Amino acid sequence: MSEDTPLWTPGQERIDAAPLTAFGKAASALSGRELSTYEALHRWSIEDREAFWNLVWDFCGIVGDKGSRVLADGDRMPGAAFFPDARLNFAENLLRKTGGGPAIVFHGEDKVERRLSWNELNALTSRLQQLFLSLGVKAGDRIAAMMPNMPEAVAAMLAAASIGAVWSSCSPDFGEQGVLDRFGQIEPVVFIAPDGYWYNGKAIEVAEKVAAVAAKLASVRKVLIVDYLGTSADVAATIDRAAALEEALSPFAVKPLSFERLPFSHPLYILFSSGTTGIPKCIVHSAGGTLLQHVKEHRLHAGLLDGDRFFYFTTCGWMMWNWLVSGLASGATLLLYDGSPFYPDGNVLFDFADAEKMTYFGTSAKFIDSVRKAGLRPIGSHDLSSVRTLSSTGSPLSPEDFRFVYDGIKKDVHLASISGGTDIVSCFVLGVPTEPVWTGEIQGPGLGMAVDVWDDDGRPVRQEKGELVCVKAFPSMPVGFWNDPEGKKYKAAYFERFDNVWCHGDFAEWTVHGGIVIHGRSDATLNPGGVRIGTAEIYNQVEQMPEILEALCIGQDFDNDVRVVLFVRLAAGVALDEDLEKRIRTRIRSGASPRHVPARVVAVADIPRTKSGKITELAVRDVVHGRAVKNKEALANPEALDLFRDLPQLAQ
Repeated sequence: MSEDTPLWTPGQERIDAAPLTAFGKAASALSGRELSTYEALHRWSIEDREAFWNLVWDFCGIVGDKGSRVLADGDRMPGAAFFPDARLNFAENLLRKTGGGPAIVFHGEDKVERRLSWNELNALTSRLQQLFLSLGVKAGDRIAAMMPNMPEAVAAMLAAASIGAVWSSCSPDFGEQGVLDRFGQIEPVVFIAPDGYWYNGKAIEVAEKVAAVAAKLASVRKVLIVDYLGTSADVAATIDRAAALEEALSPFAVKPLSFERLPFSHPLYILFSSGTTGIPKCIVHSAGGTLLQHVKEHRLHAGLLDGDRFFYFTTCGWMMWNWLVSGLASGATLLLYDGSPFYPDGNVLFDFADAEKMTYFGTSAKFIDSVRKAGLRPIGSHDLSSVRTLSSTGSPLSPEDFRFVYDGIKKDVHLASISGGTDIVSCFVLGVPTEPVWTGEIQGPGLGMAVDVWDDDGRPVRQEKGELVCVKAFPSMPVGFWNDPEGKKYKAAYFERFDNVWCHGDFAEWTVHGGIVIHGRSDATLNPGGVRIGTAEIYNQVEQMPEILEALCIGQDFDNDVRVVLFVRLAAGVALDEDLEKRIRTRIRSGASPRHVPARVVAVADIPRTKSGKITELAVRDVVHGRAVKNKEALANPEALDLFRDLPQLAQ
């Protein structure tokens, strides 16, 4: 297929059925402008943000008191206030639906399968709300959860939000210090944890870790142990201030939920940066901003409809969990999977999609790449006729994997590569269901998001690499950082590079089609000979080679310059000999440029990654340069860092 031809173009029937099309017509009528193209609609959405976000509120049916003002101090970043007079409750918007239809379908590997109707989800949330209130939880208090991606996590978050409490979660595979590095900063009053979890077919017990964490969280009044392995009562008996969740809920009968409507900017979530450069930043997100941004992305960009079957492979420690659960606000059924995506083999998520008639299949770029390299072809082995959208995030999706989706998974599917982050609990650039999909490109900027690419001097550039920026305020900007009363850390994180402009830290490029390519994190950008190179450009070449399972690239300070060093994890039985090294260099030179060719290629047995599956270039760079890695607890496999220490290949 020619690179001048789209990989996929939506048919007219799909375009007509997309909520984005109906929204565009409403926007045209409201503005008196012809907004029939996505480009025109996006331009209006950032030129008239008040009219745009007001229409999003109405079109998506936000429940609450809107107030008279849409935007105050809109020219300030930070400092702008959206819907400053509004009162709403996040949970009220997610629990509008009732009835016996499915709200949640949960698979815990092949060990546990559960279903909750909308009435059952409301009932569980009601009892949890009563439990929290009996523990003295009030608006602004923090509830922390170290939980698998299971229904109780969703219901507990909704119960917390119904009161106005602030929810924060991580996954149970975090080590003790990793949990304390996060929750120790925010002083939760309730701590929720499981009796264990399943991973790769094995029961993983966490009682000792939960006890150790709880002992050091002095603010916690109650530890609630959720049953997953069947041992919650036994585990709770060994922990001070603990109770099995079922026992703690037993006094409370189901009754109608009450929802405390609070200001638009009231805190909802605390999310944590996953970097390895220091203690995680505590990023505070608002109820109104999160809700409005998520329903916009779900309805208009994901095309989510009432009754859709909505899935994202995620843990409770990644922002995609927060993004996923908001699908309830659109009336979608949440499909939750907890465990290894390759147990018992790489078909398990496609089995889930087939069995549950999934309509939105969300996963990571790494998963798609792993499926391709495993030689799997779901297009021939599974019925994926229900899947309208396949979404990828976490890292840039390579051109090869763009092609594989259509060749090996499904031909008629909207491939939505999306990118944003924990920082905004949403997306800057993402899918557009009414537009073509081009190889290697994210389709476009999100509506209402004034995204651009700037050079080092703050000038917009086209078809050139630069910094991804957002030049106007948007609702899902953080309220601030926890324990940062003057906002110094917050401003330093995003607004130090360019005044009054959000600088996201991604190295990006506009395409000729109006799409975006993300070349990696700009703080991990390579600068050999003073030329900026994105690491994703190198990965896109070498990870297409069957001999290479994955790669990691850094810039090494050497001889008064920076040289490119490429680490490769090889397929079983493959050795890095002179021939393979030569083919790697040739591939990079011809596929990228001579500037991208590494000065050193080094084989390693493993590559360190964060809990959410992102490779950690900065941590490896620190190890290579003999610097301490301050937050190893953010890593899923911190022992892999030792493989990069004092390598003789890098000494000369």
